[in-house]
Amino acid sequence: MPNAKLKNYLHLHFLVFIAGFTAILGELISIKAVPLVWFRMLIATVLMFFYIRLMRININIPRRYIIRFSIAGIIIALHWITFFGSIKVANVSIALSMFSTGAFFASLIEPLIFKRNIIWYEIIFGLLVIIGVFIITKSEIKYLSGIILGILSAFLSSLFAVINGKFLERNSATVISFYEFLGGVLFITLFIPIFGDGFSLDFFELSVADYGYLFILASVCTAYAFIASVYIMNYISPYTVILSYNLEPVYGIILALILFPETEKMSTEFYIGALIIIAVVILNGILKNGKKSKSITI
Repeated sequence: MPNAKLKNYLHLHFLVFIAGFTAILGELISIKAVPLVWFRMLIATVLMFFYIRLMRININIPRRYIIRFSIAGIIIALHWITFFGSIKVANVSIALSMFSTGAFFASLIEPLIFKRNIIWYEIIFGLLVIIGVFIITKSEIKYLSGIILGILSAFLSSLFAVINGKFLERNSATVISFYEFLGGVLFITLFIPIFGDGFSLDFFELSVADYGYLFILASVCTAYAFIASVYIMNYISPYTVILSYNLEPVYGIILALILFPETEKMSTEFYIGALIIIAVVILNGILKNGKKSKSITI
């Protein structure tokens, strides 16, 4: 039994590592953020469809739910576009450190969606996050565009997570994700011809490396990561899962420093600001889930 728990715990941290590796793939893939996300969501949708057929999951749901899930899919598509956009105009470290501000946005969005009062320590944490962002912005002003995109990405991610939390109260996570991915693909498909360069032969003429990285991103970092995270929740407490995923920026920034030392080496002030933000996120997870962890073990 202890070996089984250890196996699942290591599996969880492998999933967190994969989440951090997503940003690395964003740096490695040479195409722009919008087509990158289109390919990612399209491939993930196809893989998810095969999984649904294999597991014989019923995806017949009322039209009103499909519309709601599709809107959420647009939000997650915009989150990914701004996240990878932040990487493209700045670097992985900036994108991931700004992504960590999502916990602050969630503390503001949750009370509105779930109609609860704001917790006192969330205000303090919010101020600390703002200080961390200020330190990073002041020391890395050359990456201002990436910082703005990263913060917008964090906001969209938090909005999506809170909305998804409401959906999960009544619907299957697999069905929700399938329609969200499908909605995101359709949105970007309409978006590209209007605001982008449109679909052409050049759009699909990617290098072998790009197609390889995109497949890893869509299969391992998206479809597999989702299915595995749902599976792991059957054996590990939600508290442990949430707290572990807060380490995503840490893993990602360390990986970026190892793989891209020339572009990822930042100022001392940056790491001070990033450390403040990440520490706040982890502490927030401990305080929010501390009571639950007393009755649940990994």
